[in-house]
Formats: sequence, structure tokens, C-alpha cells
Amino acid sequence: MITIRFVTSDSAVSFGIRYFSYGFWASHVEAKMPDGSLLGAHLSGGVMARAADYDKGEFSRELYVSLMASDDEADKFHAFLRSQLGRPYDTEAIAAFVARRDWKKTESWFCSELIAAALCQCGFFPDHLATDLNHVTPRDVLLMLSSRLTIPA
Repeated sequence: MITIRFVTSDSAVSFGIRYFSYGFWASHVEAKMPDGSLLGAHLSGGVMARAADYDKGEFSRELYVSLMASDDEADKFHAFLRSQLGRPYDTEAIAAFVARRDWKKTESWFCSELIAAALCQCGFFPDHLATDLNHVTPRDVLLMLSSRLTIPA
């Protein structure tokens, strides 16, 4: 099983991401790891695994989406994410809302690009996914997931 968490808050950064994502409600996406931690990329700290309640009281909305995956797919997904621990946050990704860049470069990550890359790495999405786009937002990840499963309202 692969579990993805979508979340937003009332912060200025969340507002900006929502604004440039055509008003989509989620401004952050991360993965729930087998040990219960949440692994994602944040401006503060880059790619890290955080306690499941690290943002308790800070978010205004969240959604967990569970993906039926083989053990092999789930293992590859989680292994890819663990291999990215310590990478910095991709500050260029914020500028990419208006500028060109390669969203699949692995030196640094924006939250939704990290999750999309992990889903490609494990075979849930094809490896050629959106290679001509310059960024992937939380909205894009949820839209792509909705092509494979029913998303709760």
C-alpha cells in the first residue's frame, strides 16, 4: 500500500502555491511511510521524515489517498523516497511557476515533484510522465491519481 497525504494551511506560502495552482485547495503533498512518519520536501529542512503529528494544529485541511500497489511497487516507492532524504528543498520550483526548469532533477525537490518522481520510480506512473512540463503541483499529483482511482470528495 502507498499512502499519499495532501494538506494545506493558512500561511502565505500555502496561499501562493494555491494561487498558482488555479485555486486548488492543497498546497503540500507527502507520503506516509511504513513506520507512520510523513516523508516530504519542505522549505524548512528539505526532504525529511517527520513525525505523523508534526503539523498538528497548523493545517486547515488534509486528505489521505491510499493506492493499491504490489509489495514490489510499494517497496520501490518508499526506497526512492528514503534515498532522497537530506536533499534540499527546490526553491527554483517556486520560480518555476513562471520559469522553465526540469522538474525531475534530483539535486533538490519541491514536495509534489518528489512524490510524482517516486510514483514514476515504482511504476505506478510511467517514467515519461510530464517530461516536457516545468513543474508538478499538488493539484497535478491528485489529478493524475484520479485517473487510476476514486478520490474521496
